[in-house]
Amino acid sequence: MDSSRGKEESVLESLAGGDPFGSVEPVKKSSGRLIMHSMAMLGREFCYAVEAAFVTPVLLSVGLPKSLYSLVWLISPILGFVLQPVVGSASDHCTSGWGKRRPYILALGFLMLLGMALYLNGDMMLILLLEPERKEGLTWAIVITMLGVVLFDFAADFIDGPIKAYLFDVCCHQDKEKGLHYHALFTGLGGALGYLTGAMDWGNSVLGRFLGSEFQVMFIIAALVFLICLTVHLCSIPEAPLRDDNTETKLLLKVDGSSKYGSIERVNNGYLKPKYVQTRMTVKCLLKALLSMPSHYRCLCVSHLIGWTAFLSNMLFFTDFMGQIVYHGNPYAPHNSTAYLTYERGVEIGCWGMCINAISSSLYSYLQKAFLPYIGLKGLYFIGYLLFGIGTGFIGLFPKVYSTLALCSLFGVMSSTLYTVPFNLIAEYHREEEEQNGGEAEAPGRGKGIDCAALTCMVQLAQIVVGVGLGFLVSAAGSVIVVVICASAVALTGCCFVACFVRYVE
Repeated sequence: MDSSRGKEESVLESLAGGDPFGSVEPVKKSSGRLIMHSMAMLGREFCYAVEAAFVTPVLLSVGLPKSLYSLVWLISPILGFVLQPVVGSASDHCTSGWGKRRPYILALGFLMLLGMALYLNGDMMLILLLEPERKEGLTWAIVITMLGVVLFDFAADFIDGPIKAYLFDVCCHQDKEKGLHYHALFTGLGGALGYLTGAMDWGNSVLGRFLGSEFQVMFIIAALVFLICLTVHLCSIPEAPLRDDNTETKLLLKVDGSSKYGSIERVNNGYLKPKYVQTRMTVKCLLKALLSMPSHYRCLCVSHLIGWTAFLSNMLFFTDFMGQIVYHGNPYAPHNSTAYLTYERGVEIGCWGMCINAISSSLYSYLQKAFLPYIGLKGLYFIGYLLFGIGTGFIGLFPKVYSTLALCSLFGVMSSTLYTVPFNLIAEYHREEEEQNGGEAEAPGRGKGIDCAALTCMVQLAQIVVGVGLGFLVSAAGSVIVVVICASAVALTGCCFVACFVRYVE
């Protein structure tokens, strides 16, 4: 009897890891580890800023027709909206010895680099492979550049879900909140560094003359920054590998004799759970799980969609707004005319406004920790939408240079809010489910990966809405001023939604 109990206890401890009566709450992580984990966001946002600064000049330089612009920006979000939950579900069931999330993060990071290489070096590839002046060369240049942009956006949007799920998997509740603030802090910092780097004249530098163009210089810089940040992130916090069904079944069959008191509870709170041991999802099962998720998750997704629709409505057209409305330039005038040069000056100042937004986002992410005990997540969520709605409204009513640049700081408040508060709420919902279900936070067919992916899918859906809707509105109104007015109206609508429909855990 003693030998059988000893055998049983050793197997149960091998399943659950440690003392059978111990807590399954992850140990508290140091600030250094959380900062290392957040470096992925710095690298990703740095690359995003490089794309924002260079992708339009690159597309124009290869002769992309205007009729294909909308296609470039719609392919990636459509793919992301359809496939991102599938990736989230797959990572929930990944049994790699390296962990559930890190293999996906590494693969998506590689795709980001490949996409950047294609759209920033497409002209060099063309020179090596074909004669650029030939018609086929022009066609291939457009194809390579479009493929690079779509691939980069696809991977950069996808990678956010596994990164957030990775944080949720390995951290206790307090560290989740702290880690999300660090994520937003480094997101803003990465964007600011990316915009500042992109604003420099690399084409006339020694490195630019050696490599051939500023596009190649920016690829080298962005690739190095991203690789360093990604490596630090992947080495930040170890993941416990997910045991597959066969391993757990074999271990169970080895257990004989009567159960020790507390052993069943420990196994249910550890790795061996009926809900945890499940087959991989088909697309049909996944869609069913997303549609049947609790109503408060759906409301959070809707609020996230409203917020990103407002934010992207403003940010995707902001430099054009600065050039046309604030500086009264004309992007369709001859390139040597005063009207066009004035427009270019407005776009340049608009880039500095984007930099102000990124710095503001980073600073506000740090201040959120001080505000949270006093106004809670509801207050942070409401204020983020409200300040953005008021700021964009004033920019539309009074489009002056200095006031617009000053109000760009409110964009950063919204950016930080979107990157932190919804994921904090997801963490609160998971903790509430754990308390109600005795340590089991994941319902059948759902997991942290799916919940995070469903939330980040709203970014892609917002891009689709903005890409389809705003172009029509600008054409109908005849002016890009409708962009900031629309962003303000959507954000103020979001204020009402987050106040009335989003559930907050007390």
